[in-house]
Amino acid sequence: MDDSARPFRHETERLILRDWREEDWHEFWRVTNTPAVMRYLGDELDEAGMAAAWQRLQGYARDYGHTFWLLERKPDGGHLSGEVLGFCGLKRSNVEGETVFGMMEVGWRLREDAWGRGYAREAAIASLNLGFDRFGGEEIVALTVPDNKASWGLMERLGMKRRPDLDFVDQRYGPELNPHIVYAIERADWQEQRQ
Repeated sequence: MDDSARPFRHETERLILRDWREEDWHEFWRVTNTPAVMRYLGDELDEAGMAAAWQRLQGYARDYGHTFWLLERKPDGGHLSGEVLGFCGLKRSNVEGETVFGMMEVGWRLREDAWGRGYAREAAIASLNLGFDRFGGEEIVALTVPDNKASWGLMERLGMKRRPDLDFVDQRYGPELNPHIVYAIERADWQEQRQ
């Protein structure tokens, strides 16, 4: 059986990134579709928005072999053990007209009580490793908005570099969520810093 036919599952020290199951969605939305988590993502989603997000994430997995995977805490008896933390992974930037359209993008979204514990960094490192080593990426971008200091701070801690030449205005959102700012890292730079 080739890798594309197997369910995706990748483990780190504390986390599991894996394919979505139907039963994951209710819990994912319960813990992430909140004012705090969605503050820089266009606000909480209604039923139609959640259904569209499900279709997009499933489509990425089908079309590219990778997506923003479900992120859960490994069962170990600790706080949040075995629980859905959010998502992290890789997709192709997909809004027509974006400067980064079609580029491999790393992204994450975690429940509020999982912030500040290093989970996003651990999952993002795993996703970048997978992006370069398994999925053949040459350069990976990450997107956020200027006010989301926690997000771009993590991008900088990952060794990603600010790319103002790739910034863009996402027409789906108003001025409070624009411009979208871009960070990027190339394969050689990632490999060098991981040695």
